[in-house]
Amino acid sequence: MNDATALLLAGAAGIILGTIFFGGLWWTVRQGISSKRASLWFASSLLLRIAIVLSGLYLVGGRDWRRLALCLVGFALARLAVLALTRPSPLAQPSQPAKASHAP
Repeated sequence: MNDATALLLAGAAGIILGTIFFGGLWWTVRQGISSKRASLWFASSLLLRIAIVLSGLYLVGGRDWRRLALCLVGFALARLAVLALTRPSPLAQPSQPAKASHAP
């Protein structure tokens, strides 16, 4: 495999790892809000997501700093993509209640 292909695959792996991490975070928050054991959801999700990402970075980066750097760039790009995809639209947000006026 030539160098450019390896770097391209490292960036793609970073996007996949970032999607797993930040998509998993979004899913955990959605599940944890309605759960009676929210702390268990958040703690186990954090440990699982960190284990997956660190293992992936270790495998992808190997001993080449360029592959690790591109993997981290892909990870950051995935964060932006997950933020854009999971942000509620302005139409879906509830309207602000009117402030109560007080009698003089």
